[in-house]
Amino acid sequence: MWQVIGQDKILSLLDYSLKTSTIAHAYLLVGPRHVGKGTLAFNLAQALNCDGPELPCGQCRSCQRILEGKHADVTPIGLDSKTEIGIDDIRGLQRLANLPPYEGKCKVFIIDDAEYLSTEAANSLLKILEEPPQRVVWLLLAAEEEHLLPTIISRCQRLELKPVPSERIQEILVNSYNVDADKAKLLTQLCHGRLGWAFSALANDDILEQRSQRIAKLLSLLTAGLGQRFAYAQELASQFGQNRRAGAEIIEIWLDWWRDLMLIKGGCKEAIINVDYEIALEEQARGLSLNEIKEFLANLYLLQEEISKNVNSRLALEWLMLNLPRKKLSVKS
Repeated sequence: MWQVIGQDKILSLLDYSLKTSTIAHAYLLVGPRHVGKGTLAFNLAQALNCDGPELPCGQCRSCQRILEGKHADVTPIGLDSKTEIGIDDIRGLQRLANLPPYEGKCKVFIIDDAEYLSTEAANSLLKILEEPPQRVVWLLLAAEEEHLLPTIISRCQRLELKPVPSERIQEILVNSYNVDADKAKLLTQLCHGRLGWAFSALANDDILEQRSQRIAKLLSLLTAGLGQRFAYAQELASQFGQNRRAGAEIIEIWLDWWRDLMLIKGGCKEAIINVDYEIALEEQARGLSLNEIKEFLANLYLLQEEISKNVNSRLALEWLMLNLPRKKLSVKS
């Protein structure tokens, strides 16, 4: 049974391909982080090696071993804490791809964060995709497909996972997971249609606690001097250098916050994302003009775009700190 929620068209397509033996040699799964790309990739790996009557059954030995990460023919790689996926990673997969399946029907290679392939790694992967070995399926997962080589994209069947509607997420959290209405509303707002993020936050309190710490830091910078702001820019740039995803998550929190300020200033507070910080947002909004909010929000979007192009993150973040409005506020979260 497929474990992905809210992607019915994709599942229908894959069901048909499995029944008619028309599975592609490579798929590109695109969509926001935590939208279900990883779940779908492992589900498809199960379906390709499943011994049950329904693909994937989730109960046979192959399905269970894939679920446990123990199947010899299913190999995932990803960014982890690195800044890119290197040539050695892809060469290792290439060696495995040239061997026959060991315990299953099909070898499956899952490359998460495929947009972070180095140039050498991307070119090496392209050669494999151009001459695919038999009984091998490649699954590339990307949140920002525009950073992939167009030639790689053209050699994959593209499957786009869409965010799940908010009403459905809230319904699932309340009815299937017994989450109280207020917390379900908060998780629904924060996850942006990414059900996987909501499940992670539900299972791990540290995720919401880390968010609170990042918001507290954001608020403290509003009244901080340039020295403190530049020190934070250096700290954040270091995070980008060590773990790009963690740095990107902080920028996303800032974007949500300043978007909420704009909505409150425009009289649309019912649409804010940070519903648990409504009072703090209203107080901050009173000390800022709508133009200040819009200009800084535009700067944040520009920063997000530039950092994705591998510009000097420290210089970009110091520029952002220079443009951060400074107000004497007393904000309580």
